[in-house]
Amino acid sequence: MDWQALRLSLSLAVWTVAILLPVSVVVGRMLATRRFRGKGVIEGLVMLPLVLPPTVFGFYLLVTLGRNSVIGGLWQDLFGHQLVFTFEGLVIASVIFNLPFAIQPAQRAFEAIPNSLREAAAASGMSPVTALMRVELPLAWPGVMTAMVLTFAHTLGEFGIVLMVGGSIPGETKTIAIAIYDRVQAFDMQGAATMSSVLVVISLVTIAATFALSARVGQRPMQ
Repeated sequence: MDWQALRLSLSLAVWTVAILLPVSVVVGRMLATRRFRGKGVIEGLVMLPLVLPPTVFGFYLLVTLGRNSVIGGLWQDLFGHQLVFTFEGLVIASVIFNLPFAIQPAQRAFEAIPNSLREAAAASGMSPVTALMRVELPLAWPGVMTAMVLTFAHTLGEFGIVLMVGGSIPGETKTIAIAIYDRVQAFDMQGAATMSSVLVVISLVTIAATFALSARVGQRPMQ
């Protein structure tokens, strides 16, 4: 069992979820409640990672984040090392690649909230932020939690993007998915089976715990 690769995968998944949680709420609510020119384009860009092969998407991220790019060059100047083939680069790539998993379920959850509730909250004197926190978010919470579960699980199992942007550097970019691939390539089927089983257990426990928490929070009366 490659515990170092597992810890790195869990760290990558936690960072990705932490960054995308507020993004899913803000962007998901905006797409659900507002009508503006170019909305279809934004929704299409959010969904783009779902239709592009991971290697293709990873290639464009590799070019965009490389040292010869504006972003990669700026990172090099600020921190003294390149962005690709680092954990930071993996986090950025993971956040971008998981946008549809984080935003779409949250958007659907906010779309399911009747506009009359938002109007009632505004009529009662609530500010938009207060209405979001006390009225909308409790109702949309199951959808938001679903988005975070999908993001977490997808990050744990992602292979193509990680390999393209991060490579396979032990302790830096070698995730559990790449470790499993390496064990298969070395004909160590028992080691690959052990790590695969651990991933399955982690995913099942995460899904069960999150759905239980989501149901409990969703049953709370609004105050």
